[in-house]
Amino acid sequence: MKLGIDFGTSNSAAAAHIDGKVVPVSFGEAQQFRTTVYFPEVMRDPNDFELTPALEQQVDELIESGRRSARAAGTTRSQEQLRGDAIRVVRRQWMEERIREPRSSTALLQNAVYGDDALEAYFEENEGNLVQSPKSMLGYNLHPRAKQTITGIATHILEHIRLTASRQLQQNVRSALLGRPVQFRSSIGAAGNDQALDILRNAAMAAGFDEVDFLEEPAAAAMHYHAVSSERHEAVIVDVGGGTTDIAHASVGGNTSPQIHRAWGIARGGTDIDLALSLAGYMPLFGRGITRVPAHHYVEAAMVQDMTRQRDFRQHNYDAVDLPYGPRLQALQDTGNTARLYRAVEHCKIALSSQPNHSSALDFIEPGLSVDIDAPHLTAAAGGYLSELETLLQQVRADIGHDPAAVFLTGGMSRAGYIQQAAAAAFPNAKLVHGDPSFGVVQGLALAAAANTAGVGVA
Repeated sequence: MKLGIDFGTSNSAAAAHIDGKVVPVSFGEAQQFRTTVYFPEVMRDPNDFELTPALEQQVDELIESGRRSARAAGTTRSQEQLRGDAIRVVRRQWMEERIREPRSSTALLQNAVYGDDALEAYFEENEGNLVQSPKSMLGYNLHPRAKQTITGIATHILEHIRLTASRQLQQNVRSALLGRPVQFRSSIGAAGNDQALDILRNAAMAAGFDEVDFLEEPAAAAMHYHAVSSERHEAVIVDVGGGTTDIAHASVGGNTSPQIHRAWGIARGGTDIDLALSLAGYMPLFGRGITRVPAHHYVEAAMVQDMTRQRDFRQHNYDAVDLPYGPRLQALQDTGNTARLYRAVEHCKIALSSQPNHSSALDFIEPGLSVDIDAPHLTAAAGGYLSELETLLQQVRADIGHDPAAVFLTGGMSRAGYIQQAAAAAFPNAKLVHGDPSFGVVQGLALAAAANTAGVGVA
């Protein structure tokens, strides 16, 4: 059995094709989970320290070094003093190494918490490590240690998926077809795509998959649309996800296998709208555009997926910032509060897809603090992304040279009215078809995985 996996920026899902039906994998009571993982910090007990032969050798070397330093300074220190100082140094180094060293996969999985439960656990514990949307960092210029960390996080998420699927499907799942965007988010150009795929492949292998293949996400969505289309026709598949926007031109439907003619993509998606909405609608409550706090501080606070920016934000000093903004910024620096604010922004964006206005309570910052946002403000905040989407759609229309019979919309952002309007405006003579926003890609991956398993080529 080959498992289809949608390792998403915002949410992840998996499914398999069994006895002619797509069977989704359940994570708790849901068929997807937020691509977030919380690792509780487990401090080692200092009482576990004991001198091994190797550590004893380090102690002897430090004693000799201490004796030479004392002699050069014209002082005298006893053997007991020198040995006591040396043991303290070795013990401290031992503790630091124990904290830094990676724990076994079994122990990490036992303590790790995934999805929305990860946020709740992080908020409750107020310590540990919360990692959100690791997919968004796969294509960036990563220091070797950071690359190892990101690979390890992806490994634990994929192992969580594999073990959950194995339990539910009652067989040891060892083969996977992973969805991938046409263009990963990247700071190093085309090399970012290669790096991202390399990280995902290594992570999947470390997670226990013996066979790993990839399929572009709009091609997977086309497989899903093909399966529910009785008549052969030409379509443009638009998949708007959390981190990327992907488009495919395909022939689907009928008894012939789907054919993918071409794919396009940009490394922009729902998280870019989240950032814009946070900066425009929420950060003025913290003094953005009002105080002299540099604009990039607010970007750092809003980008919860970027661990480096989050660390930088927590290190700023806001003691001199005017009331009420200084105390609010300091409250935002408290453990977990940038994640709480980001969740409020997400909820607002989703709510405004179906209602004219939304109010967010920010009591975790200041009692009684709240913000009211209406749909026009969201559309204005999304303007930068919409401009890029419209440019991409126009490029697709020009490359194809005519309107297709249908435009098939999928991906979490596809439920937003402004996304639907942009697609309809780009292809005015095409029928607009609404796919499953959350599960279109993973269903297509399951179908493609089954076709591949059966020896049928996947476009």
